[in-house]
Parts: sequence; C-alpha cells; structure tokens
Amino acid sequence: MKKLIILVLLLFVMVGCETANPTVPTEPIETVIPSVPNGLQALTATEDCAVPSLEGGWVCIWADEFEGDSVDETKWNFEEGAFGGGNQEVQYYSRNNAEVVDSKLIITAHKETMGGRDYTSARLTTKYKGTFKYVRIVVSAKMPTGRGTWPAIWMMPLMSVYGGWPRSGEIDIMEYVGYDENRIHSTIHTEKFNHNLGTQIGYSRLYEDVETSFKEYEMIWTPGSITTYVDGDQLGVFAYVPHFNQEVPYNQAFPFDQEFFLILNLAIGGTWGGAEGIDTTIFPTAMEVDYVRVYKQDYALTDVDAPSKPINVQLAQLKNTLFWNKSEDDYGVEEYAVYLDGAFHKYASLNQITLKGLTVGQSYQVQIQAVDFVGRVSEMSDTMSFTFSG
Repeated sequence: MKKLIILVLLLFVMVGCETANPTVPTEPIETVIPSVPNGLQALTATEDCAVPSLEGGWVCIWADEFEGDSVDETKWNFEEGAFGGGNQEVQYYSRNNAEVVDSKLIITAHKETMGGRDYTSARLTTKYKGTFKYVRIVVSAKMPTGRGTWPAIWMMPLMSVYGGWPRSGEIDIMEYVGYDENRIHSTIHTEKFNHNLGTQIGYSRLYEDVETSFKEYEMIWTPGSITTYVDGDQLGVFAYVPHFNQEVPYNQAFPFDQEFFLILNLAIGGTWGGAEGIDTTIFPTAMEVDYVRVYKQDYALTDVDAPSKPINVQLAQLKNTLFWNKSEDDYGVEEYAVYLDGAFHKYASLNQITLKGLTVGQSYQVQIQAVDFVGRVSEMSDTMSFTFSG
C-alpha cells in the first residue's frame, strides 16, 4: 500500500510538471492498481457502527450502539426459560429483564418468582442474526454488583460440526463472578480442554472498578489464535500448537475454525457464580452494555504478501496424522492445501491433518501449500513420503 501511495504521488508530480509547460506534449498516464486474487472486494463498514474502522485494516461489519428505545430484535434473540446451562444456575431468563435505557442495554436480575425459580434475569444471543469467524469483537460493559452474580460475554458455535459441547468449542471472552470482586476471567473450552476434565485453559486478572465503570472487553480471533483484552491490556492468549497436540486431531484441541455467535447474559448462582452463596440483599442488580462492535480485516486492501513455504512436515503421534510449522503471512494463513502424489487432496484449517480413506499400505508423496485470505499461495513444501496404515 505504501508503494502504491508513493507511485500515485510521483505520477501526480510528473503530470503537474508536464502540464506547466504547454510546449511539451503529454500523454495519458494510467495508474495500475495491483489486482487481488479471486477478485476479492473491499469491505464496506456497517452504517450503524459509531467507530467504522480500527487501525490495522479492521472494518466494522456488525454493531449495536443501543440507540433505540428497545432491544433490536433484528440483531438479538431472547432465550427464555429456567434452563441453567448445565451449571445449576437458579435464574429464570425473561425478555422483560432486558431493556435499552439512555443508549445502553441493561440486563437486570431480580429476586422474584417465575417459572419455579426465585430469580429472574435475561440472556441475549445473535444466533442466525450475527454469526462470525476470524473477527475482532469489542464490547463496552459494566459488571453487576453482589455475591451470586455471574455475567458473561461469550460465544458458541452455530452448527456444532464437531459434536455437542464441548467438542465444537466455547469462547468465553469475559466472565465475572460477583464474590471475587474486580477479577476478570477469559477461558476456552474444547474436547481436550474443558472444566469437566479440569483441563480448561483460562486466564484471570484483577482490574480496577469493573462494577462502577465501563471497560472494553475485546477478542481478536485469527486462524489458530484467540487473544483477549481488557481496556487494551492483554488478558489471555489461546494458540494452537500442533507439536503439543500430536495425540488428537486439531479440532479436539482447537475447533475454532467455524462460525460462532455472540451471547450476553447475567446468570445467578450456579456451580461457579453461586460457589459462595447468593447475597439476597443485592437485588435488583444489572449488567450494562454500552456497545457491541464486530470488526473484520479488509484483506483486499491490506494483504499484499504471499505466505511463506510450509516447512518441517512430520508424522504426529496420532495415526495417519501429519503436522508442520505454521506459515508466515502479513495477515494470516486461511488454510493449507494438502497434495498427494502431486494432486490436490483436501484443505486443512490449521497446520495439522489426519488423512483418511486412502489405500492401506500404499505410500504417498505429500506436499503442503499455504493459502492466505485473498487466495495467494506459498511455494510447495518439500515432499514427505507417507504410508497409510488404515
């Protein structure tokens, strides 16, 4: 992009000098914009986002600034009922507990009887109305007060292609439990890493005034990596490293290569939120949300380099499974093309693949090629000989 700007400026100077001397004949100068593979078009920011772009080529593709007088049901679903999400929560979720006041979403928990429960609250999702993959999400929110509260900003898979929870993953951008004041948590759950096994991967840190001031809770999600922040301070990094996950397919450790939707809720009690009981004097108490913004990188305007050549292709511990070093690219590798005996076989989302359906006992010449988000490809990896064991 910098080279293009310099080229345009030079052309402008050249044209200006020529037109200043009418005795020198001029000819039209054509400015050539470098083509983008696959004809990828630049992104257009959604009109209802107060901050349409962020540094680094991020463009706002979905947002709610809560400027209306009620919850926008073209963007949000209400989940209603007495379910506890498998966590023994004690609230009844009702749409009546969410409202928009002074350009903020207010989710209020009350101590009142409804549906056989002693507390009410609200849970909103973007399922089928806002589903995302490889994005940057920024949510400005203020936490509720009181022991027994359990608010969260989190994501679940749209289609659960790898199976039910936790096999298709869960991303907890932010969780807070009221009895542990000012401590913010961020966690992922997968088949290999989840709290039922005691293997979940999570981070927590103390921040000031989370119950009295709005803070930005943020996630940047790229292939093989999820990073979370609080007011720009890095809270957690979740990265897929195949060398440390050789015994399982990548999706068991890091299934985050599918569409997910966003959830905002305030739970009461439960295995974590209620671990030290519920203070019945705190109600009503509310989680407030100032805005929700979702950004995607505009690869058509920013991605100019091809990925580096995949290297170090090797056998994993898992049968018929290969992995290799992650390729480098200025804006990331979207997928890897796997070739057998010189012919394309299939794509892998991350730098590992388990080969299936081949001829038992037959040897194949394997090569890997990285593909970035605009379709640029790397050089082929060196060839590795692989014998399928069935």
